[in-house]
Amino acid sequence: MRLIRPTGLVATAASLVLALAGCAATPAEGEPTAEESGQGTVSFTFDRNVAGEDEDPTYESTTVDVPTNPDNIVVFDMASLDTIGALGGEVDGAPLDSVPDYLSDTLADDAYNAGTLFEADLVEIEAHQPDLIIIGGRSAALYDDLSAIAPTVDLSITGSFLDTLERNTTLLGEVLGAQDQAATALTEVKAGIDEAKALTADAGTGLGVMVSGGKLSAMAPTNGNATGRNARGGIIYDVFGVTPVINDIEAATHGEPISFEFLLEHDPDYLYVVDRDAATGSDPNAKPAAEVLDNDIVKQTKAFREGHIVYLDPVAWYIVFGGIETTTIMTDDVKQAA
Repeated sequence: MRLIRPTGLVATAASLVLALAGCAATPAEGEPTAEESGQGTVSFTFDRNVAGEDEDPTYESTTVDVPTNPDNIVVFDMASLDTIGALGGEVDGAPLDSVPDYLSDTLADDAYNAGTLFEADLVEIEAHQPDLIIIGGRSAALYDDLSAIAPTVDLSITGSFLDTLERNTTLLGEVLGAQDQAATALTEVKAGIDEAKALTADAGTGLGVMVSGGKLSAMAPTNGNATGRNARGGIIYDVFGVTPVINDIEAATHGEPISFEFLLEHDPDYLYVVDRDAATGSDPNAKPAAEVLDNDIVKQTKAFREGHIVYLDPVAWYIVFGGIETTTIMTDDVKQAA
């Protein structure tokens, strides 16, 4: 039986407070104490939107005591699944149909299907008695129902993409007892991003474009607010330092699809393309982005003439963005293009 997710709750994470506390349970004779087994809790505080679907956001500070060294983890946030795997952890339950192939090794051999990115199979999850549930992004609205089953944390991207990546990686390192691995992973990711930024600094102007259903939309910088969908579009500028071809892309497009003439009019040095249909696989008849852009107008652009149309990994840039391995994939996309 699959229960539909509750509507109208979009949780956002804000601040992280790390503090270890011992478990209250008394171990049986011969069993290791909580201290000996490394079990305890990490306190995580975030602001959660408790307003209804059609209401203005109302945020409530929520603190969760997250168990360390959990035996059974359910993850709805693909970025968190990524980072858990990068730190040597394993996940017992997830929306299996949404897990990319390159993250499948993070799943336990007997991992169970916990639902979808938008809907939780609450009966199945409760039957497995997880120690920890992680949500974020698309699944943030599941908080109320899932937190009734087990400690649940929302690791959605908020504010700065890089700050959130560091916060989430640090938290998961603490939870998994992999603090050193987390610190090393962050150092390596940041070094790669710095290398990519050094290349884009001399690459001229750029425009991020998403292709879906044969239509184009321009991706805009987040201006420091990477909450929700903003993060996906702004990463190419905010994280990797691409200079936008227009000072205010959002104002120039009014959030509407753009035309091929728009590309020619503004004529960026580079086009960075995300094929949304390829990422979601929702329309098997959808034209690939390269085919959509294969027309006489686009062929007049500087980016086409100079071989600077860059097709970004669609799953990494549209579905998973925010995890350690995925950020490395995205960094390599930018470095190879520049």
